[in-house]
Amino acid sequence: MKSGAERTEILHRSLRVSLAASAGFYPFLYGLHDPELALYALFAPIALGLLSSIPGSGRQRAAVMLKALPVGLVLVALGTVLAVATWAAVLGMLVVGFLLAFAAIAGPRPAGAAPGLQLFYILACFPPYEPQTLWLRLAGLTFGVVVLALCELFLLPRQAGPTYRSTLAEAVATAGDTIAGRISLSPEALRTAGSRLRLSKIPPAERPAGPGRAVRGLSQAGSATRRLLEQLAHQTETGELRRLVRDGAEAGVRGAERTDSASGSLLPRVAALCDETAAALRAGRPAPGPQRMDEAIDAFQQTRVRQATGPAADVPPVPVLRRQAALLAVAESVRILEISVRVGLDGRRTPPIEPRELFWYAESSTPQLWIRRVTGNMTLRSVQFQNAVRIALALAAARFVAGSLDLTHGFWVLLAVLTLSRTTVGQTWAVIREAVAGNLVGAVAAGALLIGLGQHTGVYAVLLAPGMLIAFALGPLLGIAWAQGLFTLVVATAFAQIAPASWRLAEARIVDVVTGSAIGLLCALLAWPAGARREVRRTMAGLLRECGPLIRGTVAVLTASPPGSVPPPPTLPALHRLTLAESAYAQFRSEPVGSRPVLADWHGVLIAANQILLGAHWLPRFDLPAHALPPDAADRASADARALARCTDRLSALCTGERPPPVGTRPDASPPPGPPLPALVDLDVWLRSLDAQLAQIEAQLPDPVRRAAPGTSEPGSAGSVSGPGGPGR
Repeated sequence: MKSGAERTEILHRSLRVSLAASAGFYPFLYGLHDPELALYALFAPIALGLLSSIPGSGRQRAAVMLKALPVGLVLVALGTVLAVATWAAVLGMLVVGFLLAFAAIAGPRPAGAAPGLQLFYILACFPPYEPQTLWLRLAGLTFGVVVLALCELFLLPRQAGPTYRSTLAEAVATAGDTIAGRISLSPEALRTAGSRLRLSKIPPAERPAGPGRAVRGLSQAGSATRRLLEQLAHQTETGELRRLVRDGAEAGVRGAERTDSASGSLLPRVAALCDETAAALRAGRPAPGPQRMDEAIDAFQQTRVRQATGPAADVPPVPVLRRQAALLAVAESVRILEISVRVGLDGRRTPPIEPRELFWYAESSTPQLWIRRVTGNMTLRSVQFQNAVRIALALAAARFVAGSLDLTHGFWVLLAVLTLSRTTVGQTWAVIREAVAGNLVGAVAAGALLIGLGQHTGVYAVLLAPGMLIAFALGPLLGIAWAQGLFTLVVATAFAQIAPASWRLAEARIVDVVTGSAIGLLCALLAWPAGARREVRRTMAGLLRECGPLIRGTVAVLTASPPGSVPPPPTLPALHRLTLAESAYAQFRSEPVGSRPVLADWHGVLIAANQILLGAHWLPRFDLPAHALPPDAADRASADARALARCTDRLSALCTGERPPPVGTRPDASPPPGPPLPALVDLDVWLRSLDAQLAQIEAQLPDPVRRAAPGTSEPGSAGSVSGPGGPGR
């Protein structure tokens, strides 16, 4: 059920598209008597205004349309030239179809404009081959797009919503107020504040999804903020946050500095930096001065080491050390937030930022970022690549069939493929059933209209404008069947004015739509029919396989003797796997729920992978001991790391439905042996947290040995995913 605001916007869009289409069609057809010019002036607003879902305000959409105009002119010229032969048009459709569909990697706005641009090539690549009319086609297209852009700007324009920066600023301010003790929110309220930064809850036009430095910085800032709020929610549940704020506030009073003077110095700086970062986001300018969280964390760690290695009376108890470890994790999240906001607001190339593997994009030029985005998705594991291949093959096949069979108005075949294809065969079949039924009814009505009115073009001219207004409004409101049926009436009244038409025009429409539907359904059946359902399992399995070496490598760095003799583990492979997994998960969440419930917590996998990646960076950076750890403690940590690595391998096998290795021993839950050194405590807290997360994920992944039992479901089949906070979309 659409909301009142959505219904209003649909009505306004119908008015804008109808006015823009009429503004060129009527003068060019009846004033200049040029059907070619009129046809392109009619379909240009329909393509970009109706068939494309360009997000954003009126000003933003107008800008996208004007930027898309040169691309549209090139596509019309290319289609006009390649219409010389069917094979040339098919090859052109294959390339154009892939490139425009693959443009989704650039963000929601290019992805939204892609269907309309596809239609420009489709319309031009069909016979008759008339290159001498190219300038008329280009003129009609230009007029239609410019008028539509003007309508977006001045005719009931859609107002801009809250920006991502403002939403991010509110979340950061909430975190700062919570850390400072100015407000006391429940864990649910903190997680809700973080969930507002999910890309699925951000308007598409405001999502930081492009490849540029500033956009990547804001995206990383959003992930850091959600992680920060989740940490605060967890500490609120356990009561640690309240004790941490209390102990930090009382440091220096009645000897409390003996136990937690370190937190008393770091906690206010963390809260103050959150406040400054929120203010910078609201102002749109990075805060002046150097990055300060690095110095604060270094001072915090030095104080902890000094206390732990000093007189026994000054050594804080283990619960305080664990709270300090939790505060260190919070401070690291704020440090990542501070740096990423600076990059996001500045957008310029900056000197190397540590950890460089997390902020690699800050050192790269814009062409390098684009190359990395493209090459990173040129893999069969990328759902963006899969979708582009699927739509390109379907459009090329449709162009070949329409050209080989010489179907009348064959571009309707490709239009059906373009508008009815979905990411799963089930979705495609459901949409096609409704569309064919709607077209059948619309074709009958159009045939009766053409028989009844005959060649009275004046009547068609009177009916077209209100017909477009009604069809473009009621179609999106009432569903795909109504949209297809009403659109059939619109094209019938339009083509009846361009050339003499009979009831066979309606017959051609239904034949073309059925042909296109069959081709689209066949391609959906052959090319990744399950959509992201299976791909999300494969990408999550690959991500978990990369996590095991990271855990072992991180522990090896901290337990090395002498310290610093083992290099940190490489994290770029895991970062690449994480990007693919997040993309697959985003599409998975957009697809409908299947008949069987999902048991896999894919969102939890993303959360755990992020925590492993961050620990692999900040533990060696801030917890590398000056002296080798006690051998017993080092052996215990290494054994725990191996146990967790085996757990990730087991989860990886469960994700893909393979027979997993036997369940090994879990990490030891008892306190680590030896003195309570900060490095040992921080490492132990990290490992215990990962163990709890991985155990929760495993509990929701069915064992293939039990899967054959009645009532069990295939892991990751479809449906909802649970899990608080984190990097999911």
